[in-house]
Amino acid sequence: MKKVLLTTTAVVLTAGWASAGDMSMSGSVSLTYGAFGTGSDPAGTDDFSPELDLNVAGSSSGGTISMTGTLEIDETGDPSAGPITISSGAFSLTYDKNDVGGGLAQSNSADGEDDNYGDYTIAYSAGGVGLTYTKDQESSDNVTAVSYSSGALSLSMTSSDETQANASASLAAGVKKTVIGATYVTGPYTIALSGDDQATQEWDASVAMVSGDTTVTVSADENEVMKVAIAYAAGAMSVSASQEFNGADDTTIGLSYTDGALTFGAAYDSGQGATAHYGDEAQLVINAAYVDGDVTVAAKGNDQDEMEVSVSFAF
Repeated sequence: MKKVLLTTTAVVLTAGWASAGDMSMSGSVSLTYGAFGTGSDPAGTDDFSPELDLNVAGSSSGGTISMTGTLEIDETGDPSAGPITISSGAFSLTYDKNDVGGGLAQSNSADGEDDNYGDYTIAYSAGGVGLTYTKDQESSDNVTAVSYSSGALSLSMTSSDETQANASASLAAGVKKTVIGATYVTGPYTIALSGDDQATQEWDASVAMVSGDTTVTVSADENEVMKVAIAYAAGAMSVSASQEFNGADDTTIGLSYTDGALTFGAAYDSGQGATAHYGDEAQLVINAAYVDGDVTVAAKGNDQDEMEVSVSFAF
């Protein structure tokens, strides 16, 4: 009887939602054992960690205005509102408290990693022209980005003011600057230039060439640091490597191999060894995953003696 009542209720609610628009549901469940840190924050002791995420999304677009929204529920049991987007023609407004990207991301003092903290973004896109404005309400920090694309040429200008940041989220204040960039594609080559208006006159320049399954990129910056990167992907194998010169001389190597349901990966970054880094930001990270139907079994470890094993599925 209880199952019948629940089913009947679900049908009534679904019918009500359907009359207003479309509804979809997605989520994931996982059980993890181990401990993996983040950035400069080391992991604690090994333990079991259950996670459950349920997202109920609804949308309506009956007239000239469309609207989407998401209800998010996790293992704490506390529902929260996810991103809400209202759009009409070329304009859109997205609100997601302290979780909108749009360029507003500052270093968190707890782990040294960048966290998003913007609240809403207003965007316009038409005829190759793009305009976005993102703001954090608590601090009034904001980012305005303008872009233009025509054929092989793309231009951009981003003006940001992150001098306040969000103290309530333990975020450090950033800077106020404007960055101008340009990208041009000709045949197998992609040329990119960017620079800002800071006193140090920071700039970046790169040339990438694609040849079959291989991409070679040569870049430089205002500190005269040269970098050569090579990426290769074919079939089940992908490999990448880079080397810096005239600076920290960092070396990175990445490897990924897939054979049916099994995937193996390894990543090495010598620059992460200058100071202690943990979790996925450690100097050496090795991971493997096995997919069995809807269930994925994954394991990873690093050179900081951190490891974790997880079993999960998504629906």
